[in-house]
Amino acid sequence: MNFVRDLNEFWAHEGMNDDAELLGCGPLLQSADSAQRPLRQQVFEHVRALGRVPRVQVAKDLRVSPASVTTITSELIETGFLEEVQAPRPGETSRGRPAVALQVRPGVHHVMGVKLSDIHHTAVLADLSGQVIATAAMPRTPGQLSVDMVAEVTGALMRQLCAEAGVEAASLRALGLGVPGFVDTDSGLVRWSPILDMRDSDLSTALAQHFDLPVHIDNDANLVTLAELWFGAGRSLSNFAVVTIEHGVGMGFVMNHRLYRGAHGMGMELGHMKVHLDGALCRCGQRGCLEAYVADYALVREARTALNLPDLETRSVRALLESLFSQARAGNPAAHSIFRRAGRYLSLALANVTNLFDPQLIILSGERMRYDYLYAGDTLAEMKSMMIETGRAAPKVEIHAWGDMVWARGAAALALETLTEQMLGASREMAAQ
Repeated sequence: MNFVRDLNEFWAHEGMNDDAELLGCGPLLQSADSAQRPLRQQVFEHVRALGRVPRVQVAKDLRVSPASVTTITSELIETGFLEEVQAPRPGETSRGRPAVALQVRPGVHHVMGVKLSDIHHTAVLADLSGQVIATAAMPRTPGQLSVDMVAEVTGALMRQLCAEAGVEAASLRALGLGVPGFVDTDSGLVRWSPILDMRDSDLSTALAQHFDLPVHIDNDANLVTLAELWFGAGRSLSNFAVVTIEHGVGMGFVMNHRLYRGAHGMGMELGHMKVHLDGALCRCGQRGCLEAYVADYALVREARTALNLPDLETRSVRALLESLFSQARAGNPAAHSIFRRAGRYLSLALANVTNLFDPQLIILSGERMRYDYLYAGDTLAEMKSMMIETGRAAPKVEIHAWGDMVWARGAAALALETLTEQMLGASREMAAQ
């Protein structure tokens, strides 16, 4: 079924113009296990995904009776999840009955999404419809973070967001948090993160107790992937990969319309795939990882040699990388070779991703995507040359430069995903609270 096409056809029939923008967020295609969810959750998520949709279209898309949809949507309106809106054609006169559609009631059940990073921390405040209503950012203080420091940073961001949006912090329903490293999503344990001062940190429990609200933690690359699945190019795709290149290298993968995390929630660690036995030292403690050749710290390490910089060079990572990139563009062979080697290792990794998972699309995202050497034509050609020859076309590769808030938006999507399941799987009384 093509929900977007069918919906456009409906509105064209009902008098909407063909260029009407479809709002909404969340996957437009549902996974195979979505039918196991309560029907009211399916109805709500479908309305949220399409943004604005008539009851008859919901019944058609979900293949349930119009009477069932009417009963369920009446309950969802009564409990404050949905509302009816009129959608007349622009310029339409008062003659005729305007079309009536459903949409998620805006401005209720707020969640917060936070991304902690090596450089600065970002946060967004969103309502149950997925609309972002406030954003905030703050620089990272030097050194690794303790659990108490994470709570302090998150609290400061929360106060800033709530003040901007005019929302009481006590009214927040859930918090989504993204960190780099290895995260056990089932338990909420952060097994290792380069920004935390200890391993096996029970960050989820600590923050939940501190803020008295549910806290959901995931690897930051998974959150970028959720952002693409909820708000971006992945909304209508069943299988796609997102590779992030910043201070580290991460990957998220959507399989059958759902984020794949592995048996313990810690799969898809592309940055720690070995590309050189006994090679360069990675910050994880092992050698030869992809990250040790492509990530920020790897490029900076090579830049100190290529640019003949002293060991006590005090410029920031960003400034050093910009200098290296300028040198490469100016024709410095040593600087050019650093990006060229990083691009070759990246092409090897992308070929392996293609051979293993056969994605429809590979999205390259992150701060380093402004360094075009990493995705130059010869890099992508080399990726194709290392793919198994099966006669299939190589997956499309796209560069997405969303900006810093994409990570926090993914964290908000994580919070919304779990909050929706909790509220719409509960009794009517609990859902209405």
